[in-house]
Amino acid sequence: MGSGRKDESSSLEDALLLQNGVSGFYAGDGSVDFNGKPVLKNKSGNWKACSFILGNVSAARNVTTWQGTCYLTPLIGAILADTYCGRYWTIAGFTTFYLIGLCTITLSASVPALKPAKCINSKCPSAAPAQYAVFFFGLYMIALGTGGIKPCIWPFGADQFDDTDPRERVKKGSYFNWFYFSQNIGAIIAASLLVWIQENVGWGLGFGIPTLLIGFAIVSLFLGTPFYRFQKSGGSPLTRICQVLVASFRKRNVAMPEDGNLLFETQDISSAIKGSRKLEHTDEVRCLDKAALVSAAEIGTGDTYDPWRVCTVTQVEELKILIRMFPIWATGIVFSAVYAQMSTLFVEQGKMMKRAIGSFTIPAASLSFFNHISVIICVPIYDRVIVPIARKYTGKERGFSQLQRMGIGLFISVICMSVAALVEIKRLQLAKILGLIHVEVSVPLSILWQIPQYVLLGSAEVFTFIGQHEFFYEQAPDAMRSLCSALSLLTNSLGNYLSSLILTIVNGITTEGGKTGWIPDNLNEGHLDYFFWLLAGLSFLNMIVYMVFARRYKEKKTS
Repeated sequence: MGSGRKDESSSLEDALLLQNGVSGFYAGDGSVDFNGKPVLKNKSGNWKACSFILGNVSAARNVTTWQGTCYLTPLIGAILADTYCGRYWTIAGFTTFYLIGLCTITLSASVPALKPAKCINSKCPSAAPAQYAVFFFGLYMIALGTGGIKPCIWPFGADQFDDTDPRERVKKGSYFNWFYFSQNIGAIIAASLLVWIQENVGWGLGFGIPTLLIGFAIVSLFLGTPFYRFQKSGGSPLTRICQVLVASFRKRNVAMPEDGNLLFETQDISSAIKGSRKLEHTDEVRCLDKAALVSAAEIGTGDTYDPWRVCTVTQVEELKILIRMFPIWATGIVFSAVYAQMSTLFVEQGKMMKRAIGSFTIPAASLSFFNHISVIICVPIYDRVIVPIARKYTGKERGFSQLQRMGIGLFISVICMSVAALVEIKRLQLAKILGLIHVEVSVPLSILWQIPQYVLLGSAEVFTFIGQHEFFYEQAPDAMRSLCSALSLLTNSLGNYLSSLILTIVNGITTEGGKTGWIPDNLNEGHLDYFFWLLAGLSFLNMIVYMVFARRYKEKKTS
């Protein structure tokens, strides 16, 4: 009872603020301060708060240790954030797990008792069971920490900008750009400086530096606490989804009224879902609207307060939003499959090209450096040049809508794969001319010809990946933003799986009857260009499907 009265008085306080005309001083998107009070705009949020958050991201990106299959942990972290802890405490808690994991790995690489014995004459003894246990404990603590940081750090930074303030909405669009920029700065440092330290100085120091940075990041996160804006947790999103499905199924035989105003919704200013604004009713997937029907029998028994029988319109619309977002989400998987080539077949292609420049040999995998550089160059150009120009023609605050931005990135990905195919055609032609088809040696075509495909892929990232993160934040229900961010991240892993599946199918079909196949061990005998053309074709079809659903997509409307 006490808790209910507290929530009720809080709602009344918000209403009085609106009636007194001082809401302009407060964030209008439901943000509160650390103590749960309405937050003043001029003393919180914006870039002042984000500076503490971005430091946390860059430190995490400087770690080159564990990049395994951490695909499910973001979903766990997101559900905890949306249901119980909120994004701030989820980040704080899971960053601590991350730090513990890094400390363990650092000790494993530094303390003699925790390290395997040194190799003697190329013979390296196996690690002891206890040493394995310590090492893998560190790895899985890092994996667990990643699960809480990734789905929450993007939306928590975006929470610092008020949706209801036009000026802050523009700044929020820039925030997503500069967040991704900082990630790529961290990636370059991790892939260059830290790797050099690990290989030339020692693994202990190589792991110790990011451990120290993560420690500073945690301190930075807590130092910014007085400036943050917080969104209240709305309870379990999975429970609310199940309630809508159960309630609508129970009334599957009940006739739907034509007037949507007859559906159940709380009369309060704010939604019945804590920390969420009300959502306007839409006419899509009307079968779910039955969950918000109130029958005469339910009025008589008082079951209107049972969410397993009667849901609010806002709760129903939450599920509708997820359904509308699903096709857009699915097209991101194909884009991620293209992105996966940067660390797989682009590298294999580079190994079969001329990599020597004077006395220096370029590692094939190092060309991903140009991908990161492309992002670092393109983000400022997009944010400071393209957006202002596009704004003049489109009239949109951010130049392009998120859907338009993602579509441009999908188009660039088609060009990227086409360029990769053309480079491979040139490489195979040269191999044929020089009689190197059946010889597993590199072809005298400079690996620098690969730079355009890496640059194009980086440009596509700036449009699609950043647009995707922004889209899944803006269009997500207020109380499901961490979950939708985790689903956005999930496209990366599913894209890797899709790439592997396509590769397996192609190899199975093209090697039938003892044929060499498109992608043999000796690429000079194969047709890697066909595979790149296949991905270009799939990307084109994916873009067409995306355009169809993007044109039909109805943006969420709050009330």
